Amino acid sequence: MTEFSMQVARLHGAGDVRLHAEDRPAPGSADVRFVEVTSVGICGSDLHWFTEGGIGDAVLARPLVLGHEMAGVIRGGPEDGRRVAIDPAIPCGVCEPCREGYGNLCPQVVFAGHGSCDGGLRQFLTWPADRLHPLPDGLSDDDGALLEPLGVALHALDLAHLRMASTVAVVGCGPIGLLLVQLARRHGATRVLAAEPLAHRMAVAASFGAEAADADAAGVADVVFEVSGSDAAVDTALRLAKPGARVVLVGIPDGDRTSFSAGLARRKGLTLVMVRRMGEVYPRAIDLAERGLVDLAPIVSDVFPLSAVTTALSAAAARTGLKVLIHPN
Repeated sequence: MTEFSMQVARLHGAGDVRLHAEDRPAPGSADVRFVEVTSVGICGSDLHWFTEGGIGDAVLARPLVLGHEMAGVIRGGPEDGRRVAIDPAIPCGVCEPCREGYGNLCPQVVFAGHGSCDGGLRQFLTWPADRLHPLPDGLSDDDGALLEPLGVALHALDLAHLRMASTVAVVGCGPIGLLLVQLARRHGATRVLAAEPLAHRMAVAASFGAEAADADAAGVADVVFEVSGSDAAVDTALRLAKPGARVVLVGIPDGDRTSFSAGLARRKGLTLVMVRRMGEVYPRAIDLAERGLVDLAPIVSDVFPLSAVTTALSAAAARTGLKVLIHPN
């Protein structure tokens, strides 16, 4: 490679990720920054792309660079050396959802590692300056990458309308589920139940103050967060919900279909809420992390270089740990 090239990981098909040497991008306008990517988290949605070659109704149309949980360092210009968290979403800003404050619902949104927009599994990228959030000195680059899943968890909490002294259940204790356990406790939940079949994940949930949900428990939670995406997890969420409860569906299902017992949900009069990424919550997520109100370090289980990208994605898909990070540089 030359000094003007970089290493890039591209997904060519299900399970097929290849490293390429490509030219470094160049900023196209004064509102775009050149960023050295330092840390990228592997998300469940990345795993849909990796294992299925698509996610929902989006399918692979060309070799795609995955990765939307990102942090980096601005290189060049007056902000040279500034460490930043990279918001992966670029909403249009002019459509009705954007004007009403729902940029995450923008039909024209450009999102890193999705569709035609390459993500963070490369050494350098260019990105709009207004989607870069300066990282405080107290947060590491790895913390910066974790701000995206924290933002999703925070957005889900907003949608839950959680009241003080409530009982909360979290079904699925991967990284976002574990962040929701912490946020629910901080938000005044007096009891947090966790339903998680993997012992190592349940142990981390317990360390954050959750108790294991009894297999026979029913009608015990005021709010339930489903963070798995499987039909079995949705059924568990509906069972744990009290009559009149709110069930927040955060998980993304395989095959773009979710099925559940309509009779149970109807008899309980449940409100089911769908989560679409996050709103403009990065500043709040940064504030929470900087003040130590959420603990990000225990969420990370493995760190790999970009040269081991296939191993990293396979490890994340195996779910033997928690959050897998890749350091492109």
